[in-house]
Amino acid sequence: MAKDATTMKPPKFGSFAERQVASAEAKKALVAKLKPKATVPDPAFEERRAARALELEILRETRAAERLAKREESARKEAERMALEAEIAEARELELRAKQKAARDARYAARKQRRK
Repeated sequence: MAKDATTMKPPKFGSFAERQVASAEAKKALVAKLKPKATVPDPAFEERRAARALELEILRETRAAERLAKREESARKEAERMALEAEIAEARELELRAKQKAARDARYAARKQRRK
């Protein structure tokens, strides 16, 4: 009941030439499958591109206007701060001069008192 070890399954194709032809056809089919297909241009593509460009331009303009407004606001605040600092410095200077004048007047008065 032992099987003969020399028997093999019969090949699907009869000869080597047939196997080569089948292999070449399979390769051609695979290449054709992977080949890029011809594209049909979308008729609304240019319209959509123009609309996107317009939206982008509007967005850029609004952002530029926002940046400009922010710069102007910060410049205005900086000017206000500088003016306030100048006023404070001037007030301090006047106060210092008033103290110095009072001290000088006190010295003059003390000197006058000593002379009498």
